[in-house]
Amino acid sequence: MDLIRGRQNFSSSTKPSVVSIGNFDGVHLGHLQLIEMLHREAHRAGVPATVLTFDPHPHEFFSAETAPPRLSTFRGKLEQLNKAGVDKVVCLRFNALLARMSAEEFVKVYLINGLGVRALIVGDDFRFGRDRKGDFSLLQEMGRQADFAVSSVETFVVDGHRVSSSRIRQILQDADFPLVERLLGRPFTVAARVAHGDKRGRTWGFPTANLMIRHSNLPVGGVYAATVSRYAGERLHGVVNVGFRPTVGGKRFLVEVHLLNYDERLYGQRLTVEFRHKIRPEKHFESFDHLKAQIGRDIGEAHEFLRQMYPL
Repeated sequence: MDLIRGRQNFSSSTKPSVVSIGNFDGVHLGHLQLIEMLHREAHRAGVPATVLTFDPHPHEFFSAETAPPRLSTFRGKLEQLNKAGVDKVVCLRFNALLARMSAEEFVKVYLINGLGVRALIVGDDFRFGRDRKGDFSLLQEMGRQADFAVSSVETFVVDGHRVSSSRIRQILQDADFPLVERLLGRPFTVAARVAHGDKRGRTWGFPTANLMIRHSNLPVGGVYAATVSRYAGERLHGVVNVGFRPTVGGKRFLVEVHLLNYDERLYGQRLTVEFRHKIRPEKHFESFDHLKAQIGRDIGEAHEFLRQMYPL
């Protein structure tokens, strides 16, 4: 899969194409249904299946403080789009210039001139352009004028409810991980490299791997039982703390992983954490001794749950 960042990197190789536009946060089953249609149209036209997406998410540009948590990092999104068989991903930096661009100008600059669009596939609720004035009707009209087809994909429904990134975020808040897995088509994960921490857990007998997370806007928080994957497909059981560690006066947002019955050094390695069960919220304890006792109970609960539900 090819990644093209920015209009300045468009070339003759980016057109013609069949295109789908969206944020694709989480790349859930609704997105996969859209990508399946994208594949069919691209195969019929004999051109690359191209996804046009944005970074940062437009919500993060307009209001970083109130933007919804991302279901996946940008790297994670690319990995899932690659697994889905997308040929090209075009990523536009969402900035003030793009925010001011009208829907009509966006279509002309990026779709017609930039990507030589032969067919466009969007979700049934797709809106775009300045003040979100662009919609399916506008795309159809511009498609007739510029000779490209426009199709929409109906809402993907599970158990009578629409599958959407916002719904998955809410279910993550409720810690219903089996349902999240059904809507994503895979477990909810956080993946990152292990960095050096303060090594406090090692002195307490609970060594942790500290994951290098660039932002604190995750849709999970607290203590969880998890399955953890390393390179070469090795899978382990673990306890994960997501938050600020209030008992020890923590100021930085951390994702800390304690691997059960495992004590190898992991610095620099990339771990993928699959969230399986919420044990408790993060909380402040009266003393380090109370915290250490609770960590012991957390490990016991995680071990029992994972041994029964996800035996290795």
